[in-house]
Amino acid sequence: MTLRQKTIHAGLLAMAMTGAAWAQSNPVKDGVDAYQRGDYKIAIKDWQGPAAKGDADAQFNLGQAYRLGKGVPTDPTKAEDWYRKAAEQGHFQAEDNYGRMLFERGQRAQAAPWLEKSAARGDPRGELILGTMLFNGDGGLQKDWSRAYALVVRASDSGLSQASETRADMDKYIPEDQRKQGLALARQYAADAHRAHLPPAVTATPPIRTTPVPPSQVAANRPGTSYAPPPAKASPPPKPAAAPPPRASGGAWRVQLGAFSTEARAKSQWQSLSPKVATLRSAQPYYVKAGAIVRLQAGGFASSADASRACAEVKRAGGQCLPVAP
Repeated sequence: MTLRQKTIHAGLLAMAMTGAAWAQSNPVKDGVDAYQRGDYKIAIKDWQGPAAKGDADAQFNLGQAYRLGKGVPTDPTKAEDWYRKAAEQGHFQAEDNYGRMLFERGQRAQAAPWLEKSAARGDPRGELILGTMLFNGDGGLQKDWSRAYALVVRASDSGLSQASETRADMDKYIPEDQRKQGLALARQYAADAHRAHLPPAVTATPPIRTTPVPPSQVAANRPGTSYAPPPAKASPPPKPAAAPPPRASGGAWRVQLGAFSTEARAKSQWQSLSPKVATLRSAQPYYVKAGAIVRLQAGGFASSADASRACAEVKRAGGQCLPVAP
């Protein structure tokens, strides 16, 4: 073997050893293992470094720890801050918990867009809370009894007892025609849930690793906890006229239409989808870099309600859509 061959061989061997060591070292997973053994302080130590560097799983796990007081003193403020950081990166469980925490302390307008995300993914508690908000017109949301009923039906069908109780209350106040509309919408939501979360064009590895999270759940996740007040005891208002399709008017709200491995793929999806959806024809496309992916967004809509109605149109055209708060 020549000197050059020996050098190359040594370099490849060093790379292989480094790669093997890296593959065996995963502090987030190590922290999960420690947490499951009850070694909470070790878990916290393992997660702190990755969380500070932006690892969404580690951030969510720290949020859990501060919420439950495992390895650290209970601190709802710190828990919410870690949930927020993970949620802003698209961590689904963090989105769920962050939205619920905002709702529980009365920040319902801020909670609404996160609850929209949870409900869009079929999270029963997110559906229950958002459905009750839509029934009562809370958090700046326009009352929408048909959609409220659809969401509560979905949550009830999942086996959530609080949703079944709320549905029984809604049956007393929502007119039959709106309940029928809600049932049809619930069936549509169920059909959408069988579709992939992102369009088939996505080929990049997701930036958020699927490291298992601690099995313990926040108090807000425990059965028997009520998230939303029962429907107001009031006579049903007149059935509202159908709202016109929303138009982008320079507002700060956007809708997200998928995530793609390249900007070219995102542009191709926009060119394919926008002609099919009247709402998108007046919207501005945005191509937002997020690590290894490009998020396709469209704006700007004046409110959460407008963004939600825009998403409903997109889904009817066969696309995927989530409202995005300013």
